[in-house]
Amino acid sequence: MAPDLQVSLGSRGKVDSHRDGVIGRLAAHQHGVVSRRQLLDAGIAAGAMERRVASGHLVRVHRGVYAVGHAQLRREGRWLAAVLAAGRGAALSHRSAAALHGIRESDAIDVTTTRRVGVRGVLIHRTTRLEAGDLATRRGVPVTTLSRTLVDLAEILTREQLAKLVREADRAGRLTAATVENARGRVAGRRDAGAKALRAALDEHERLAISLTLSELEDRFLALLDARDLPRPLTNHPAEGFKLDAAWPEARLAVELDGWAWHHDRAAFQADRARDAALLRAGWRVVRFTHADVVRRPAHVAQTLHTLLTR
Repeated sequence: MAPDLQVSLGSRGKVDSHRDGVIGRLAAHQHGVVSRRQLLDAGIAAGAMERRVASGHLVRVHRGVYAVGHAQLRREGRWLAAVLAAGRGAALSHRSAAALHGIRESDAIDVTTTRRVGVRGVLIHRTTRLEAGDLATRRGVPVTTLSRTLVDLAEILTREQLAKLVREADRAGRLTAATVENARGRVAGRRDAGAKALRAALDEHERLAISLTLSELEDRFLALLDARDLPRPLTNHPAEGFKLDAAWPEARLAVELDGWAWHHDRAAFQADRARDAALLRAGWRVVRFTHADVVRRPAHVAQTLHTLLTR
């Protein structure tokens, strides 16, 4: 072999090694998949891609999307491949988004985009607008936010399925006050069956469960007292080795604000009862109010405290 040809082949080998490194690093952060656009942006020429497709180093998953080395992708890889195939600004949505958020299992692959595209094996949902506030990234996959996902699913699930989905989101600890209010705002004024079902599911959630953080619940409680001219308590007051959510030391009255997020398991329930017993032995009266009491039954809360504080 001619010396100059040996040098040329050696240089090409180094270039190919560098390219493979670039591809490998990109795939390592993307569940084993890369897009043609990403490779071009990274300096990998079209001819270099074609050689790797021919050699099996790049395996086509969708048009313009490849698995690196093999096509045995995990679920996240299949999801991300579908999103990449739908183009910039696309996001996993609907049933797939619920699965990624950990609140519902599904084998379907749903992607929402503003573009007119078709992707084999993927259910494309086209929308006129997909704003930054609708989007999140979870486990490296662009996905619609939980509130947007709930609104999307309200259009395709039955009333019972939607109610179960909201319960699962709550049980998984994903249903925050912001999520609930955002979802409510999206369906406010709408009269279609999906919007009505979602509002009903969220109402039931707020009636039985908790969507506020502890600090938010405390703020609601204090505002309730102010609105009814009841004396403000000390908050996070230390007593008998515990911190009381709200306390009127002179009246030896303590209020504990119970949120579902802090009382999901039997151990927490038992610890609360032991705490109450210790405070009662020390001469404290302990009253527990739930999220539903504070939000839905403020008159009941106010009357109870008025009676106890004036007794």
